[in-house]
Amino acid sequence: MKDLIAIAEQVAAKLVKRKQTIAVAESSTGGLISASLLAVSGASAYFLGGAVVYTRDARRLLADISDEDMKGIRSASEPYAQLLANRTRERFATDWALSETGAAGPTGNRYGDPAGHSCMAIAGPVSQVITLETASNDRQANMHAFAARALNLLLENLSR
Repeated sequence: MKDLIAIAEQVAAKLVKRKQTIAVAESSTGGLISASLLAVSGASAYFLGGAVVYTRDARRLLADISDEDMKGIRSASEPYAQLLANRTRERFATDWALSETGAAGPTGNRYGDPAGHSCMAIAGPVSQVITLETASNDRQANMHAFAARALNLLLENLSR
């Protein structure tokens, strides 16, 4: 967790300097992204909220993404990660949003993605979506790797 907090400290410094805010919607990281950002002292200056959107019901209730919104999109995909980031940014009225969705393991998901598959997206002044494949079925290691890559994705875009 210390390495995640080290990345979050860099993110926090950039957000505070810019006077910008963020919200997070995560799935297979189980709250690690939000926990890392909140572990930094002064997080209330930039962190407006987050949600662990782990199920279909959570997607509807926490992210206000209906089954109709999901037509032609499946969870754990780049289009869904971008939709989740965009919707999170809108709902929290933040400068930035970060989303993550995937299959931590030890098995894959019902969509055919293997363990170690994660899609993550940022929405803000710039948007970006990526897929990470760890080729591992170690659930905890994957959760950590997904959170680290998501935080680094945000940091990279804040550094532009």
